[in-house]
Amino acid sequence: MNERIKKGTPEVRLIDHENNQVGVVKTEQALDMAFEVGLDLVEVASNSEPPVCRIMDHGKWLYEQKRKQKQSRKKQHVVSLKEIRLRPEIGDNDRDVKVNHARKFLEKGDKVQFTLRFRGREMAHTDQGKELMETIAEMIKDVAKVDRAPNMQGRRMIMIVSPT
Repeated sequence: MNERIKKGTPEVRLIDHENNQVGVVKTEQALDMAFEVGLDLVEVASNSEPPVCRIMDHGKWLYEQKRKQKQSRKKQHVVSLKEIRLRPEIGDNDRDVKVNHARKFLEKGDKVQFTLRFRGREMAHTDQGKELMETIAEMIKDVAKVDRAPNMQGRRMIMIVSPT
């Protein structure tokens, strides 16, 4: 109940437990009707004149609202970013295994970030890394599109792909 009802609002517009409009009744009468059916008197619109109250099971209503929120969250698919790390001198079979992992992530609906790390003298051959990234993009073009083309960030080359 709201403060206005407790302070003695003389009349309220009442909706019963079967969603029928009862009309404008005294607050005490509305409380008695709610008590008779074993439910709560809940104020739903306090700004109207007279305030609108409904006879309902407030605990059950709160429980149903929580269930609806939980169900709506369950149906959402949160897209996460999966990272696959590579080296410039990776072998063909190892590259294929990593690409297959990326393909599985993409089929689940996740984005994939390919990170190519360069060490020492490998920094002189970033063009090989770019070729490797382009090869990977070509291998997964049937299930993915490139969001961010391969670019250098310090000693790393990063490419992000998302499912088509």
